[in-house]
Amino acid sequence: MLERIHLAVVQEVQKQGSLTAAAEVLHVTQSALSHSMKKLEQQLGTDIWLREGRSLRLTQSGQYLLAVANRVLPQLDLAEAQLRQFAQGERGMLRIGMECHPCYQWLLKIVSPYLAAWPDVDVDVKQKFQFGGIGALFGYEIDVLVTPDPLFKPGLKFEPVFDYEQVLVVAKGHPLAGAVHVKPQEITKEVLITYPVEIERLDIYNQFLLPAGVTPRRHKTIETTDIMLQMVASGRGVAALPRWLVQEYADKLDVVPVRLGPRGIAKQIFLGAREADTAIDYVRAFVALARQPSAPAL
Repeated sequence: MLERIHLAVVQEVQKQGSLTAAAEVLHVTQSALSHSMKKLEQQLGTDIWLREGRSLRLTQSGQYLLAVANRVLPQLDLAEAQLRQFAQGERGMLRIGMECHPCYQWLLKIVSPYLAAWPDVDVDVKQKFQFGGIGALFGYEIDVLVTPDPLFKPGLKFEPVFDYEQVLVVAKGHPLAGAVHVKPQEITKEVLITYPVEIERLDIYNQFLLPAGVTPRRHKTIETTDIMLQMVASGRGVAALPRWLVQEYADKLDVVPVRLGPRGIAKQIFLGAREADTAIDYVRAFVALARQPSAPAL
């Protein structure tokens, strides 16, 4: 009764705004599309749209059908792509989403041995998911999510793959460079440089500054790690980054890490995947490689 074309029609009408435009995208005639949807409404005994002048408004049934389409169609598209790869003798595609800006350098070190070990698996990295990776996993846009802030939702599984310390990065000539640790009040004089992420998701704010009731003199955002650290090295501000990343740059730039508070800020990076996909051999192998003691030290 309910077929894939019906879901596609509902989705495209919502996107395009009309039956005519949806019919063009789906490469069918408007009359055929209208007939198919009218037949479905008769079979279901409920309207999917209500006409308001020249526009269509989804009914409650239509809204539900749209939600089903948005959830099911990406899964069908992925299944078809995987089956085509199997038919061509390929293993599949591992699509990795990033919610961790500085983790890209770490990921490069993992991907290289992974590609060598799995020559019939392609890897694609998507960095657009700035704290939107959970939706991307549920929407089948990615297969693995790299994140320091997992959300444990039903249907998803997260595994910690490495521990690290979040530190303050300052120039070698900065007054705080020789400190054993920095106090929150000392940041009030500084320009704090961070990635373009919501303040409530930044560890230096939610675990260090805000509990002390202080803020930096100024807050500015920069997207790239290289430019951020060059700004810090030139005395234009301070930043909060993983200690392992600062140590990698220490040979190239005049920057040093300083502990945030007497106990520091301990963090973990997690890999998340849909529970159903954790049994796929090449997904399981990627997580295992990331957790191995022989993986790049951080």
